[in-house]
Amino acid sequence: MSPSRRRWALIALEAGVPLAVLAGWWIWSASAGSFYFPPLADILATFADTWLFDRFATDVLPSLRRLAAGFLIAVVIGITVGTLLGLSATARRVAGPIVEFGRAVPPPALLPFGMLVLGVGDTMKIFIIAVVCLWPVLLNTIDGVRGVDPTMLDTARVYGIRGGERLRSIVLPAALPQVFAGMRTSLSLALILMVISEMVASTAGIGYFVLESQRSFAIPEMWSGIVLLGVLGYLLNAALAVVERRVLSWHRGAKASALQ
Repeated sequence: MSPSRRRWALIALEAGVPLAVLAGWWIWSASAGSFYFPPLADILATFADTWLFDRFATDVLPSLRRLAAGFLIAVVIGITVGTLLGLSATARRVAGPIVEFGRAVPPPALLPFGMLVLGVGDTMKIFIIAVVCLWPVLLNTIDGVRGVDPTMLDTARVYGIRGGERLRSIVLPAALPQVFAGMRTSLSLALILMVISEMVASTAGIGYFVLESQRSFAIPEMWSGIVLLGVLGYLLNAALAVVERRVLSWHRGAKASALQ
């Protein structure tokens, strides 16, 4: 099979499998007659009425703001601290116990602390998202910086490339594939913690809406919120993948050249 045909076949599979799942869900739910599993047509109608009009500004936008703020804070701190720890074996040894302790704390266990210290506003939710998303970015940045080819560093030293210039032109570009791997993991965690924090302490947001719909037995509304979270997760991951492809286009070109 030619590369172009293979590419189109993969695209068809990527689109066909979700469509087949939706078709099966549509057929099954239409005849299920279950209160807890309403017809997919009702869920989609509720989705359009709820999220495209009524609650987009009051629930979706606040949730996305919290997610974006917490995620960006985690990325900035994770890359900065991870680079410093990756460059210094002494710093890694000193910070190692703290890093291992922090990453081992279950994320939901931080909610009572956050609520006690920061209250139940946006600051607490952003704090929880940032703390939980920090560790994948931090650890992957450390590994990426440590994994820089020693030959590249030796060559830079011979040519007098030192300090900030070496960091900017050699270390960080070489570590970026690992950094983006950590960012993709953190993005999934950000969505999860966004929902959990809104379910525990909030009066607005997608997580709050899903929980309140369940409590009031508004089942189509509850399912519409779950569908929205899945759609948001897919779109956010796709957007990050586009950014990664653009930023790391040189990396894919270098790998292709090495394989030839």
